[in-house]
Amino acid sequence: MLLGLYQMDCIWEDKQANLKKVEAMAKRAGDLGVDLLILPEMFSTGFSFELSITMEAEDGPIMSLLPKFAKDNRIAIMGGVVLPGEGGKGRNSAVTFDSDGSLLSTYSKCHVFSYQNEQMYHEPGKKPVLLDLKGVKIAVIVCYDLRFPELLRPLAPEFELMIVIASWPASRQTHWDVLLRARAIENQCYVAGVNRVGEGGGLSFYGGSAVYDPLGECLIRAERQECLLVCEIDPKRVHEIRNTFPFLRDMRKEFLTEIFSHNNL
Repeated sequence: MLLGLYQMDCIWEDKQANLKKVEAMAKRAGDLGVDLLILPEMFSTGFSFELSITMEAEDGPIMSLLPKFAKDNRIAIMGGVVLPGEGGKGRNSAVTFDSDGSLLSTYSKCHVFSYQNEQMYHEPGKKPVLLDLKGVKIAVIVCYDLRFPELLRPLAPEFELMIVIASWPASRQTHWDVLLRARAIENQCYVAGVNRVGEGGGLSFYGGSAVYDPLGECLIRAERQECLLVCEIDPKRVHEIRNTFPFLRDMRKEFLTEIFSHNNL
């Protein structure tokens, strides 16, 4: 599978301008033969809590245009969008459209970023989501979820690629770099992390979008500029490594339940 990671300089709270950028990048990705184009968390607005701007109706511009871009360029597209939740809150989500424009999956961020009071604006998702694209089994998480390995750990044998879409600030860039690699090593899978660059909401973003292989080796990594990273992954490599180093078979899934129950979490 050929992945396209769009490390995007998101224009703050300007959906139309950002969608024009994505439209052009989708064409470029299609010309390069990319199978899946991946966009950052809340790519159309930046990590804003202005719900009157960010929240997307079912027939809104993102949910209407992303499938069109996918179909027009014969590629799948994944990107971050705020969907309507309950009680007036939104759901910080990752949506994936197939190359025919059909909706493949919707995942809502399970860990909202309380350090920045995200819980006041976005409700948390309820469960992980796995999808199958061209025979590759994929797990999807959003930004802050990266700090919580237990979310996907019990499902590790069931996926070959983990995708992280993010608006991860420069002040914690080293954490992003280390955690992406750690998730690849512990789950023995490919990890593709797509972060934004530029300025927004008073924060700076340095990118560092990257793909790691199941041994934790970096296959490709971006610096601080807006760019498209193109990287091929082979799910057979995942199974070769898992067969050679069969660490996942020794995982004790029951410990997660016991630990959380013991601590009244």
